[in-house]
Amino acid sequence: MTTPATDHGAAATSAMSAMSAMSATEPDAVAALAGWQLRPGIAVTPLVEGIHLRGRRSRVTLEGSRALPRLWRMLETALRTGDHAALLGEAPAGSPLRKALGTVVDQLHAHDLLVERTAAAADGPVARWLQATADHPVPAAAAIASARPEVQAADARSALAQAAGRALQRCGSAPTYVVGGAVAPGRIVLVAPAGGAAESVAAGRERRLAVAAGLSGGTAFVTAPGSPEQVRADAAALTARLGLEPDADPAPAAPGALTALVAGAAVQRLLCAVAGLADPADEGDDHRILPHRPTVLVATDRPSQAGYHPWLGPDLLDPDRAAVSAPPDTLAEALRRTAALGDELVGMLALPKPGALPQLPAALAACPVPGGVLVAGAARLDLARLDAVCRAAELRLAAEGVSPDAAPGGSPGIAVGVDAGHAWGRALRRSAGLTPPRADGDLPEGEWLAHPQARHWWTTLTRRLGVDAGLRVARCAPDEDVFNAAVRDRSGELLGLAVEATPGDAAAFAALAATVHCQVSALDVTPSQLGWPSGASAPITAAGAEYAGWEDDGWTSGWLAGVAAREPAFQKALRRLTGLRARPWVPVAVDARTVAAGLHGCGFAVLSTEEGAR
Repeated sequence: MTTPATDHGAAATSAMSAMSAMSATEPDAVAALAGWQLRPGIAVTPLVEGIHLRGRRSRVTLEGSRALPRLWRMLETALRTGDHAALLGEAPAGSPLRKALGTVVDQLHAHDLLVERTAAAADGPVARWLQATADHPVPAAAAIASARPEVQAADARSALAQAAGRALQRCGSAPTYVVGGAVAPGRIVLVAPAGGAAESVAAGRERRLAVAAGLSGGTAFVTAPGSPEQVRADAAALTARLGLEPDADPAPAAPGALTALVAGAAVQRLLCAVAGLADPADEGDDHRILPHRPTVLVATDRPSQAGYHPWLGPDLLDPDRAAVSAPPDTLAEALRRTAALGDELVGMLALPKPGALPQLPAALAACPVPGGVLVAGAARLDLARLDAVCRAAELRLAAEGVSPDAAPGGSPGIAVGVDAGHAWGRALRRSAGLTPPRADGDLPEGEWLAHPQARHWWTTLTRRLGVDAGLRVARCAPDEDVFNAAVRDRSGELLGLAVEATPGDAAAFAALAATVHCQVSALDVTPSQLGWPSGASAPITAAGAEYAGWEDDGWTSGWLAGVAAREPAFQKALRRLTGLRARPWVPVAVDARTVAAGLHGCGFAVLSTEEGAR
């Protein structure tokens, strides 16, 4: 019987016919079962040909035989009562029944549904919590009991401080109160030695773990565990991000239930960190949570809700916070991370959304930016959203006084991308767009109109939308595969521009950009910025994608895969043509530092670009 499952429990199915061919991993798993019992809270649902078990940390389904429910009843009685004599008598060593029971026992161990019986000797809610969650409940309980935590507050008598103290006492961890400690009114900081006081002293360590919590009116937060300095910085940034005003005594304005919730959540996060348990934010399948990045709990009274949110704070004091995040490896992952940047409560960018914008013939997404609204368009909505996020970030970073685009004469610019290659591709294309194409470099229409995407977007613009325009494609420099395509109406107004590696690619993106321009112009929207599509996002779009054999350039996915394959050589040609230089950007202004920290926390790249000699 095989039962594959994830840590958080993808349900597993199996064939019972394979059970008899398998033996337990241990020489006699059933006999060794005397030292184990079910973790508290395990629920069991019998099925026609199997059983489904679910606990706090995992779940598994065993299927394949009508005998499985009976096998489970035999095991369950022994596990819950501790009396294994009847079980061993019914299933003699070496019998097929003993082997079948051993296979089920192996699956219970594999899915972490058992706990050592010695750990279950203690009773009480805290002991049962540790038995349900900890790999080793006894050492975890000892670490909590020896933690000797401090409750630091501007007023030790405040409702929040007192609620946290009571929660610590109920967990068997006697607290002390420290008034002051650089804690603002309306906030508390819980501090304990890492690994427990006794272990910390014995090892000669001074590292301390802390969690900060804040409460103002009907809104509260709890930071991720970290050093005292880190959580104080996070609390200050969260107070500003949530628009809270620290109260001298928030208790009268805050409901008692909210006070108890935030105090209990802070205590749980601290004690989990002290005992080496998983953080509560990791116990679930919330796709919004970014792996290896901190989370914060935000709770409100009206509406009554609480949830964990990804935290991309500006102050990176602890080593784990300052660790560099790997760039996203797929477009789906990149967009998942942009959702963290645009979190509705603690994000630092407005998330681009389609809203009521039309999605045909081109897909559109919009978001507010300094000075107005940014509208970006692309062949697909996911690409439009990615372009909008990068451009919105560039405009926010430009608040420091730096132009979002490099210009002739050496003035610096900013480029944002999901990785350095994406940021380079965006910056190089913008720089090359400022280079006038060769006067004698115009190509005949046949060289670009034969491209399926160029033909599609050009006919969409001129026939479907009825725009009277002309498209010019020219080589930018001799012996370089760099082509400039521009769409202008009969008055000479520029409707779309693109610089790409082939005439067809350039014409397609320019016609697509002009289509976006005309779509937006026909709407009741006045964008302060209009994002034009380009091939810079093709590599992340093609990464990890699977294609059917018939997806050629006539399909958007197949076309972008070809653009991605040409991108490395194309960027080298653009660097020779533009002389553009780039280096990692170091912000100074507070707002720019906040946005840059969020981008880096998502693995995104921020480059400072500057034009060089052409």
